[in-house]
Amino acid sequence: EEAKQVLKEQRLRVAYQFGTMIEVPRAALVAERIAEAAEFFSFGTNDLTQTTFGISRDDAETGFLTEYLSKGILQRNPFATLDQSGVGTLMEMAVARGRKRRPQLDTGICGEHGGDPASIAFCHRIGLDYVSCSPFRVPIARLAAAQAALAGTAERDR
Repeated sequence: EEAKQVLKEQRLRVAYQFGTMIEVPRAALVAERIAEAAEFFSFGTNDLTQTTFGISRDDAETGFLTEYLSKGILQRNPFATLDQSGVGTLMEMAVARGRKRRPQLDTGICGEHGGDPASIAFCHRIGLDYVSCSPFRVPIARLAAAQAALAGTAERDR
């Protein structure tokens, strides 16, 4: 209502959507309720990773994470490549629940995971509409998105 009022006062027309960041596990769990008002979900995967793992990225990457990786406790740095079994499950759940309420819900991620090929392939598989990342990662993100789309087409054609 506020946006409508301001646009009317200013005699402007601006296309916009009302949406939210999904950055904590509870938001993923109640995504159906959030989608009553939100037209898009943007997953803040760095924060969602921190809150899902219960660790600070700064503390982990300058401390124990290297040891976890070297000992095989974690296979990949979850801040570089999306943790599909934990964080990814929350994302997939949020997309399904959100689209149950709002079938045309736009979904995507923002952050460095948006420039990681394995993370982009996962995002494609769960039906996200977009990824965003820092400018220097755009070329690899575009290539990875194209590869994910082609792989999805090949799977459907089988």
